[in-house]
Amino acid sequence: MTLTATYVGTATLLLRVGGLTVLTDPAFDPAPADYPGARPLRRTAGPAVTPAELPPLDLVLLSHDQHADNLDVSGREVLAGARLVLTTPEAAARLGGRAVGLTPWRSHTLLTPGGTALTVTAVPARHGPEGTEHVTGPVTGFVLTHEDRTLYVSGDTTRHAALDDLATRFAVDTAFLHLGDAHFPTTGDRSFSLSAREGAALARTLGARTVIPLHYEGWTHFTESRAAIEAAFPPPGTETPYLRFLRPGAAETV
Repeated sequence: MTLTATYVGTATLLLRVGGLTVLTDPAFDPAPADYPGARPLRRTAGPAVTPAELPPLDLVLLSHDQHADNLDVSGREVLAGARLVLTTPEAAARLGGRAVGLTPWRSHTLLTPGGTALTVTAVPARHGPEGTEHVTGPVTGFVLTHEDRTLYVSGDTTRHAALDDLATRFAVDTAFLHLGDAHFPTTGDRSFSLSAREGAALARTLGARTVIPLHYEGWTHFTESRAAIEAAFPPPGTETPYLRFLRPGAAETV
């Protein structure tokens, strides 16, 4: 089975799986862009693909709808054109239309043009330290299974015990991890996404052969760069997980 991935920027990824076109966390506003709030966000780099360049979308996987680095103004317009959106129940209630909410471990299956099954399972995510859920809101990750491939898209999450259950339920071969070790001036040393070290440990727990980083550049609340991510993973050719960065805007076989 051939799988291609195009890194658009932030947590936005365009996948081609079994003839289906899948997009994650649509954030397409041009930069610079500011989003006010209790924890203001600032985008410093725009997407590598514009909404006009997208193909028709069979599916959007939306980890959550409450933060602009996962769903912004332009992304909402993209969302409206998708055949199906899978997200949290809370986001689905707000979005309406073609949005379907999945609780953790619930699955939704789509048929590919060739008649094979693509199964998407919602998996646990927690967008901050324990006890901040009422502030950050609900988030979900996703596991995609198609033929002999199993992909994990973490969504915005920190390391917590529920993630270990993934290893007992799925044999993940490729993990798309939302990294960046997100921090805000008003929350001190509290982290709101995986650090590189946590991402490497999670990949080892899952037994993932390949890790593809997302959500680590282009916004001021990301505190760990590509160099920090590279330092946390084994050198190429020594052991798994293998760390692979996608070229922005280029469709690559994974």
